[in-house]
Amino acid sequence: MHESSDYLQAERRIHALFDDAPIAIAVTGPDGSWRRFNATFAALLGYSAEELGATSLFALTHPDDLAAMREGFRSLLAGDRESIAIEKRFRAKNNGYVSLSVTTRIHTDSVGGTQEFTSYAFGVTDREKGDLALRASERKYRRLFEAAQDGILILDAGTGRVVDSNPFMTKLTGYRRDEFLGKHIWELGPFVDAAASKTSFAELQANDYVRYDDLPLKTRDGCEVAVEFVSNIYLVEDQRVIQCNVRDITARKTVEDTLKLRDRAIAAVSQGIIVTDSTKPDDPIVYASPGFAQLTGYACEEVMGRNCRFLAGAGTAPEPRTTLQRAIREGLSCTVELLNFRKNGTSFWNSVAISPIKDDGGRLTHFVGVQTDVTARRQLESQFLQAQKMEAVGRLAGGVAHDFNNLLSVILSYAELIGGDLRPDDPSRPDIDEIRKAAVRATDLTRQLLAFSRQQVLETKVLNLNETVAGMEKMLGRLLGADVVVTTLPAEGLWNVKADPGQIEQIIMNLAVNARDAMPRGGKLTIETSNVELDEKYAGAHHEVQVGSYVLLAMTDTGVGMNAETSARIFEPFFTTKEARKGTGLGLSTVFGIVKQSGGHVFVYSEPGKGSTFRIYLPRVLAALSTQSSLPPMEGRDVETGTVLLVEDEEQVRVIARNILRRQGYVVLDASNGGEALLICEQHGGNIDLLLTDLVLPRMGGRQLAERLAVVRPNMKVLYMSGYANDAVLQHGGVDSGVAFLQKPFTPTSMRRKVRQALRRSPE
Repeated sequence: MHESSDYLQAERRIHALFDDAPIAIAVTGPDGSWRRFNATFAALLGYSAEELGATSLFALTHPDDLAAMREGFRSLLAGDRESIAIEKRFRAKNNGYVSLSVTTRIHTDSVGGTQEFTSYAFGVTDREKGDLALRASERKYRRLFEAAQDGILILDAGTGRVVDSNPFMTKLTGYRRDEFLGKHIWELGPFVDAAASKTSFAELQANDYVRYDDLPLKTRDGCEVAVEFVSNIYLVEDQRVIQCNVRDITARKTVEDTLKLRDRAIAAVSQGIIVTDSTKPDDPIVYASPGFAQLTGYACEEVMGRNCRFLAGAGTAPEPRTTLQRAIREGLSCTVELLNFRKNGTSFWNSVAISPIKDDGGRLTHFVGVQTDVTARRQLESQFLQAQKMEAVGRLAGGVAHDFNNLLSVILSYAELIGGDLRPDDPSRPDIDEIRKAAVRATDLTRQLLAFSRQQVLETKVLNLNETVAGMEKMLGRLLGADVVVTTLPAEGLWNVKADPGQIEQIIMNLAVNARDAMPRGGKLTIETSNVELDEKYAGAHHEVQVGSYVLLAMTDTGVGMNAETSARIFEPFFTTKEARKGTGLGLSTVFGIVKQSGGHVFVYSEPGKGSTFRIYLPRVLAALSTQSSLPPMEGRDVETGTVLLVEDEEQVRVIARNILRRQGYVVLDASNGGEALLICEQHGGNIDLLLTDLVLPRMGGRQLAERLAVVRPNMKVLYMSGYANDAVLQHGGVDSGVAFLQKPFTPTSMRRKVRQALRRSPE
């Protein structure tokens, strides 16, 4: 009984101490509910015992501090900690908050065995509040320091040594925190070769700030990381402290490099790129690439806010413009070619490809246009079409000339035979002479047509153009008259060419006459030669031109010149700018044909009022100059003997040729085709001295016939005849030195001479 009384007295004393304690004490459960609190605790917050009992510890805790309070209770329950000491804010009766320093311990109730939390709270004075705020700020800064996704180094401003390093610095560089501490920044592995050296440290000391926008750092594993490095000096408690922030900018730099590459790529392309704003009236230009400036001559600043129409010219057909306008109106892609003008006034053909740009909602906002100068391509296309047209006209002209040569052979031969049989005073002789003269003029026309169609038979040799021009100077002076000054500029060491000398002279004559007609009041004609190399660029801009070495013959006059439309047609047959009856229109077409048949190229450069230049390129040959060969003497009897096998499919030509040969004394066996000729050879028992055959025969050509007959009559001579050079017996339109050839249209005189020469040829 005595022990029980003592226990109760001791318990009452403990309760009295609890209730009367000068410090606030509260006992709570794990959920923050009150088990007991003293009057000091209630008074500290301004509540009565009943008012405080109606709440709980957690209910009075400031919302921002509640998570930390609960976490502290959890760690006590788990046994991780024996006590917690925190400074928290609690709501007072006046709805304000009171800052308390709270220390809490966990214990087990001796009666019920449940776990309880005893908290001791002290009010915080202003100084204590300042200390608490400072500590809270330090904790907050430390959390930021530890959690920052930039590498951070703290340096002593006096010594420059590292005093702290955050975790991300280790993650970024691969070096541990202890490897940084106590070292100068220029001694650290990542910074040894970087710009953040002693020099930058001195700069930092002077300016309190250093920045490197793109600093390469080496990591422990040897990789290179691009970082942004910023150093600042701060005052902390009157102490100078250096903070270095190191930010990984690899991803940003990749994006920047990609954008720079895009800009360089856009600047490098020759096409012009523009962007127009479709949300504004008249679709103004909002972007123009450097390529646009190169293409048009307009600086990018000059075109901003303008519509693209300012480039347009009057020469564009309406269809492309309509197509472009409809695509812009309907928000479609399209490609058109327009005739545009540069800032300097020169025109160019512009291939414009536009594409719409839409926002995420599908609304049209802009158009991007890619512009390409296709002038060269269109010029090549025009050259190709012109070449096709000239080729077609040439085939037609060649066919017509071939048929006319047969007819003219008949007319000329009969005129000569009839005229030869008439007495000098015969009244019919003048009429026959007029027939012959008309046929000769027609022969000249057919030869010009054959020259244009590249089917003229050329007698080529290796020659030097300087010698050809020099040999014609006096004649050109007489031809052009005293009011035209002829100047020659021969190149030294001029290369050789292979051509027909007579045809080259014909070219010079035709161009000289053309120049004289362009200078009715006199002027100057300059004839120049030179060696040239035509490269791929030149060949790419001129249809049919092959890369290689050429000899240039240029003839320049100071005449009236030509516009582009006339220059484009100048080589067409029968095209002329002269008055009616003052030209056939075949002079320049003859030049064109001879040059092309010789493997060369001819171009004209002319402007109205600035004269014209004809430039002829003939392929260089490495062979030596040809020597002049003399024909065998033609003296002999007027009557020849021998047997001639005549093969000609045109009956009138065959008849007159047979009559010419028989008048000369030859025995003539005639056939209209190769089959008949083979049969005659088989049936004829005597010798056949000469095969005179046309090259173009039905079913079997003259060359094939001669090859078959050579087997059975190896001693028979062969003389070919043709009106044009469209046969393998002729090499590139030139007579093979081993081939006897009679050019149509022939006359009795030319036929007798060629037959006599063929019969006197030595066996091959």
